[in-house]
Amino acid sequence: MRALSLFRHGVHPPDHKTLTAELAVKRMPFPARVVLPLSQHAGNPARCIVKVGDHVERGDKVAEADGYVSVPIHASATGTVSEIGLWPHPNGGYQPAVTIDVDPYSAQTRRQRLLPDWESLDQGALVKAVQEAGVVGLGGAAFPTHVKLVPPEGRKVTTLLVNGCECEPYLTTDHRTMVDYPERVHLGIRIMLECLGVKRALVGIELNKADAIQRMEETKPADLDVEIMGLRVRYPQGAEKMLIQSLLDREVPSGGLPADVGVIVQNVASIATIAEAFETGLPLIERIVTVTGNGVKKPANLIVPVGTILEDLIAACGGLTDDAAEVVLGGPMMGTACANLQAPVMKGTTGVVVLTKSEVRSREQQPCIRCGHCLDSCPVFLNPQLLGNLAKNDEIQEMTDNHLWDCMLCGCCSYVCPSNIPLSQMFAAAKDSARRAQASKA
Repeated sequence: MRALSLFRHGVHPPDHKTLTAELAVKRMPFPARVVLPLSQHAGNPARCIVKVGDHVERGDKVAEADGYVSVPIHASATGTVSEIGLWPHPNGGYQPAVTIDVDPYSAQTRRQRLLPDWESLDQGALVKAVQEAGVVGLGGAAFPTHVKLVPPEGRKVTTLLVNGCECEPYLTTDHRTMVDYPERVHLGIRIMLECLGVKRALVGIELNKADAIQRMEETKPADLDVEIMGLRVRYPQGAEKMLIQSLLDREVPSGGLPADVGVIVQNVASIATIAEAFETGLPLIERIVTVTGNGVKKPANLIVPVGTILEDLIAACGGLTDDAAEVVLGGPMMGTACANLQAPVMKGTTGVVVLTKSEVRSREQQPCIRCGHCLDSCPVFLNPQLLGNLAKNDEIQEMTDNHLWDCMLCGCCSYVCPSNIPLSQMFAAAKDSARRAQASKA
């Protein structure tokens, strides 16, 4: 096994993974209710197809895909639809959602469903089956997976890259997926290779996950062309462009896609979910979530029904400590602070990190001293200092001209800034402004 790290720049934040890295995945008890936002993936929100009073079982569709770049939403627990309306969303606002009161007397066993024989399906049928299962990227972006299975016309894909880096501090969901369910990951790789019509797969795993590397190696099927590759630890190794550079030494062009360099990148948890859908017939109705941080009493890696209220999830982990101060959805580098613990877990929720008062103390923002640390850390070689000055003056068009859309919002520039300037957050706001401006012209 080769140990690689070819991409330049990036940072080395403390990983804080010891709280949960050795904890096997367990299933949390079913909550009293689940709330399923219709908008929990990239693209068009799903369209509701149930009404108040309907009884649904685990895996039943409650909302259907509204277009190609969209996926359906399924009931994650057996129960009765009690409300359809606005509900607190992890993005900080309110979004339409379906609330299901969970049947307290149900065994929550899955209904017998037809298991598609993926080996007998052509590419179109495979892609449709993945979409109907509601599978999205589970690394956080929640991009519909079936779209990736059909590369843009004119692009020839030769390699599947499986992203097992999980470079974000605190999170161990992908790590435990590879340790606890490696056979399922390999089956998902086999299905994706068949669907894409390619033969070769590379699995990138950072070297601080030695047990995951070992488990993936020892369970690798002899007839599958899969290479497990160790990567030196560096953030943001798990970003698509960085992973491609590290594993293949290819550079995705500005504004381009991985398919432009013959590659499709897929998160390891998403691949395992594809396999699970064909193994069990169940769609994506639950996922592994890392609940961690010094502000939660019992950190854990839990199988969580999609739609579980954050307050219920934290309660399943013993509740908050006395000095808990902030709940972050995702990791501390790219995650977002939670405004309301009534917001639900979504398909893209990788982790819930609870930080203490001493860990979130505010620091006063100072003027930029032009030290250049942000330039030295940016993995896509942007000029964050220039973009930051433009953002302060709402020069959105000039920011776009200076490659704003190439910014991954990885947070490296904010992390290294000695003046405590929230550069990444400013760029996220600028992107939102640019999208609204584009939408107003349409």
